[in-house]
Amino acid sequence: VEDMKVCGGALALLRSHCSRLAGWTPCQVSRRNNSSHESSDSPRVLITGGLGQLGVGLAQMLRCVMSSTSSLLRQEQYGKNNVILSDIKRPPAEVFNMGPFVYADVLDYKNLRELVVNNRITWMVHYSALLSAVGEANVTLARTINITGLHNVLDLALENCLRLFVPSTIGAFGPSSPRDPAPDLCIQRPRTIYGVSKVHGELMGEYLHHKYGLDFRCLRYPGVISATTKPGGGTTDYAVQIFHDAVSSGHYECYLRPQTRLPMMHISDCHRATVEFMQAPECQLSLRTYNIAAISFTPEEVAAEIRKHVPHLRITYKPDPVRQNIADSWPMRFDDSNARRDWGWRPAYGLPELVTDMLNRVRNKRTNAGQPVS
Repeated sequence: VEDMKVCGGALALLRSHCSRLAGWTPCQVSRRNNSSHESSDSPRVLITGGLGQLGVGLAQMLRCVMSSTSSLLRQEQYGKNNVILSDIKRPPAEVFNMGPFVYADVLDYKNLRELVVNNRITWMVHYSALLSAVGEANVTLARTINITGLHNVLDLALENCLRLFVPSTIGAFGPSSPRDPAPDLCIQRPRTIYGVSKVHGELMGEYLHHKYGLDFRCLRYPGVISATTKPGGGTTDYAVQIFHDAVSSGHYECYLRPQTRLPMMHISDCHRATVEFMQAPECQLSLRTYNIAAISFTPEEVAAEIRKHVPHLRITYKPDPVRQNIADSWPMRFDDSNARRDWGWRPAYGLPELVTDMLNRVRNKRTNAGQPVS
């Protein structure tokens, strides 16, 4: 009887999606058939939006990680060929030479489906999205990429029994949410299309998990700080640009007020949290969406820490109304106690460690490129 209920639900959804999901079977939407994800076989991973801030680093980490099985913990490579980056842009030579790269447009369902089937994908990491400030400048495009693209990925994950990771964000909260700290479960009324699309993704993934058994996993990322990629239009990007300007010119003009506190995280912690969460046995997860936290600081606090290494750094403030309003609606800190309890999350980088690492990486990058260092 239960199988008939699941099948009936799938058929109802099939009718709404016409022929697109004609390959669904009760087996593919039954929670009892997720055991394939727990096998000792290495996962086959497809990363969408792979040329953004997070994709390349995650691919590198996934290609050589500590992998746990039901019976033992062992060091193994998932393998260069088992982790496939994708995007709609041409990759730099160094990225192309690291491992497989394919063209993938998240708005082209047929293209995505062929990639999943032809490459025997079992895990998908969906990074394609327009970020907060860029999304507000082009709401229609953000809605299309962030919501329509998400639905394509959700449908493919259901059709092919994939383990699906979709990141969320501090932007999923709004001015009526608790801000210090923001818990996993609370009122969410974001005021950006980016935040709205992320709440939609959280709820759709949880719905499909409970109704059809989709192995959906989501982490709310804080601001992610990295020296390897350029800022991508997010409200927290000041915390990346300040390091580049400190090393190149010794002066940074900040678009947020000096006391604007936001949660942040070193990109290595972000990647490690994602891998650990994807590897966690499903029985350990009490939620499908978790906050993860590391540090929280203001522009003036990070500037003060940078001055310990770059004493001549000068910072001026010219608040941008759009980004300041966005930041004022976001949490100042995350409560990530559930992630720490359920699957053992612990950050490695505090503010001093983050600043030291970022300055070293930015200096080395500029030196290697023959650029002056302040």
